[in-house]
Amino acid sequence: MQDGGKKLHTDNFLVFVLPQTEPGRSTRMGVTASRKLGGAVQRNRVKRLVREAFRRHKLLFPVGLDVVFIAKKNAVEVEYDQVVREIEKLCGRL
Repeated sequence: MQDGGKKLHTDNFLVFVLPQTEPGRSTRMGVTASRKLGGAVQRNRVKRLVREAFRRHKLLFPVGLDVVFIAKKNAVEVEYDQVVREIEKLCGRL
């Protein structure tokens, strides 16, 4: 974060965006869902939704970034379409 990264908020996620140390690599993504969200089923569902939305919309992200999504408590109720909208909005702010 201190090396030129950004901390962005969406309705359901806190997102950290950092430039990679080796430029030119494809954008990487990670997802964190703490136990505050609920049981393993709820946490894994949120992570699956984010991974799938990222996979389908990876070209929206600039090359050479590390992106980490941290799920907020209300992310348990999120639907795929909303995750996609948040990613599109997020990419517009990068």
